[in-house]
Amino acid sequence: MKSLCGADCVNCGYGKGNGCKGCEATNGCPFGKQCFIHSYIKTGGIERFEQFKLQLIDEFNALNLPGMPRITELYALNGAFVNLAYPMPNGESVKMLDDQAIYLGTQVCCEFDDGDGEKCFGLVAGLDFLLVAEYGENCADPELVVYLRR
Repeated sequence: MKSLCGADCVNCGYGKGNGCKGCEATNGCPFGKQCFIHSYIKTGGIERFEQFKLQLIDEFNALNLPGMPRITELYALNGAFVNLAYPMPNGESVKMLDDQAIYLGTQVCCEFDDGDGEKCFGLVAGLDFLLVAEYGENCADPELVVYLRR
């Protein structure tokens, strides 16, 4: 499998088990949906995509969330890895992303210790949004911290 963006498709445990052939073989649709990263690179080139990624990193860092360390990199991630169900005030849980889409994101450990075990921040971005969640070990008890339209 070959990716246009540099994602490590060979070692992706999710893709192997779900018939992914990589973005090059599927013309940017490895999980059935058009990957915005693939489209961005095909349209504007890898240099322009890298500039876009740096802009997203700057936007995440500008949020200045307490306990969130400085973000230095974002990675291509399948939606199935990052589409958590967030509890809403009405008691229902809602998934906000698409399991079949590809996003840019990362996970970082919270710099604060609240005594309840290690907490992490999960960051996810698409062309038109930023999402930040906080959760415990194995994504337990996710809390939506920021959902921002860009």
